[in-house]
Amino acid sequence: MLTTDYVPGAPNWLDLGAPDTDAAAAFYQALLGWSFESAGPEAGGYGFFKRDRKTVAALGPLTEQGARAAWTPYFHTPDADATAKSVEQAGGGVAVAPFDVFDEGRMAQFTDPGGARFAVWQPGRTAGLELVTEPGSLCWTELHSPDPAAALTFYRAVFGWDTEEMSFPGGTYTVFSTAGAGKDGSFGGVAQLQEGHSTPPQWLPYIEVTDCDRVVAKGQELGGSVLMPAMSAEGIGRMAWLTDVAGAPFGVITSESPDSGG
Repeated sequence: MLTTDYVPGAPNWLDLGAPDTDAAAAFYQALLGWSFESAGPEAGGYGFFKRDRKTVAALGPLTEQGARAAWTPYFHTPDADATAKSVEQAGGGVAVAPFDVFDEGRMAQFTDPGGARFAVWQPGRTAGLELVTEPGSLCWTELHSPDPAAALTFYRAVFGWDTEEMSFPGGTYTVFSTAGAGKDGSFGGVAQLQEGHSTPPQWLPYIEVTDCDRVVAKGQELGGSVLMPAMSAEGIGRMAWLTDVAGAPFGVITSESPDSGG
């Protein structure tokens, strides 16, 4: 389970690159109740999504020519430069070399061998997101990879993640956990990217919501689209995949409570 007690390898930040930050902010405000606060003129348009005055994600303008709107998860590292070397040694690519973000922390962005983009955050003054797991915040991260076995090898080498295969009707699902934390440290998983799928290899963030079906309907009203209709998974919850007004994919889930009886 995600918590804000960040340990190495755990997701500790999440941001959205959008072609129109005003439109993106309006979409997520209406859909999830998030507010947006600019980080200031020196931040180049970057700012923070807030819920109950706590940072739940961030938003910035796309800066690369031809870049598509997308969410990027960041994983905690005590040393961004060392992680960059590990990524290259394991067969990944460095998209943005490590650099300091004022005195808030140090970051870098990478691609894994399958082409999925991810990032790391080495905390300075900012440890990471201020709210996770609760409604309106990040609760899970899921890698959609063309080669899950190769992805597992890569991320184990870079972050030392533990993995566990879980069976479900129709197949298996591999769960990621931070090193040595067991199920309490689980934060994501990897799924096979289907051939011919319209979305590229990517990390998909899941946002916890109180009513999955209502959020799906609202997302369509606001100009988003549905990639995967709402479905229920026993012991997990009800979930769906959406895209926002710029086409950035994300998941929403109404998780089953531990005492719901499955």
